[in-house]
Amino acid sequence: MLTGGIEAGGTKFVCAVGKGSGEIIDKVTFPTTTPDETLRRVRDYFSEFSIRAIGIGSFGPVDLDKKSTSYGTILHTPKQQWRQFDLLTAMKEYVQVPLFLDTDVNAAALGEYKYGVAQKDQSCLYITVGTGIGAGFVKDGVTYQGKSHPEMGHIMIQKHTDDYFAGICPSHGACLEGLASGPAIEKRYGKKAELLASHKEVWELEAFYLAQAIINYTLVLSPERVIIGGGVMKQHELYQRIRNYFSQLMNNYVELGNLEDFITAPTLSDEQGIKGAIALTYME
Repeated sequence: MLTGGIEAGGTKFVCAVGKGSGEIIDKVTFPTTTPDETLRRVRDYFSEFSIRAIGIGSFGPVDLDKKSTSYGTILHTPKQQWRQFDLLTAMKEYVQVPLFLDTDVNAAALGEYKYGVAQKDQSCLYITVGTGIGAGFVKDGVTYQGKSHPEMGHIMIQKHTDDYFAGICPSHGACLEGLASGPAIEKRYGKKAELLASHKEVWELEAFYLAQAIINYTLVLSPERVIIGGGVMKQHELYQRIRNYFSQLMNNYVELGNLEDFITAPTLSDEQGIKGAIALTYME
C-alpha cells in the first residue's frame, strides 16, 4: 500500500505518495499560504489516493515533545499566520490516517540515510543552508528529536577577524544562521548569493563559518557522514573550501579519514526531504 509524505516548508509544501523502497509514485508542489488554504490543498491531493499513513517533515520550530500540551504546534516561526498553529491536530481533521511528525531537516537526513549517499552508514548529519540554516541527525535508522525542535542553525561561532557584519538573526545576531544563511549573504554584500559566484572572498568566508559549525556538530554527535544541501550549496566549490577549513581548524584532533567522503553533497536531486517524510512512517 502507498504511503504519503509532506515536506512542509515555509515557502512551499511538497506532497507525494510513494513506497517504502523510496520510489515516488506521484508528487505535487504548491506555495505555503495560510494554514487553512494550504491544508485544504493537502487534503484534496491525498483524497485521490489510498494511503496507509503520512509522514510530515515540517518547518519550525515545531514542538516535538509528545508530553507537551503543544505537541505538534508550530512555535515562534517568522511566518506570522503559522505561529502557534497546531499543525498535527489540524492535519488529523483533514486526513484520517496515522501521522508521523518530525523536522524538515530530520526528514532530509532520513531520506539520504535510507536512499541516498549515507545508505552504508550507521549515522549521518544533514545540513541545509538556504533561507535559513538547519540540521538533522539520524543514527541507526532513527532521527534525533530531543525535548524540542533541535536548532543547530543557531549555534554561536567565532567571527572572522575581517568580518564586521553584525548578522541578521533577530534573536542572536551573529549566530551561524545570522552570518551564513542566504539572506545574510545578501544583506552583507547587497546581492543575492547566486549573483556572487565569481567573488572568491564570499565563499571563503562562508566556508569558514560552515566549517566551524561542522566541527562543533562532529565533536558533539560524531556522525559518520555530513551532508550539506540547500540553495547556497549550489556553489559547488564550497564543498572543498569547507573541507579545507575543517581540516585546518580541527587540526587532526579527530581522525576522520577522507574528508571528501565525510563532508559530501546530497544525492537525491532535492527529493531527500519528501522521500525522508515518507520514510518517517517506516522508521525503526
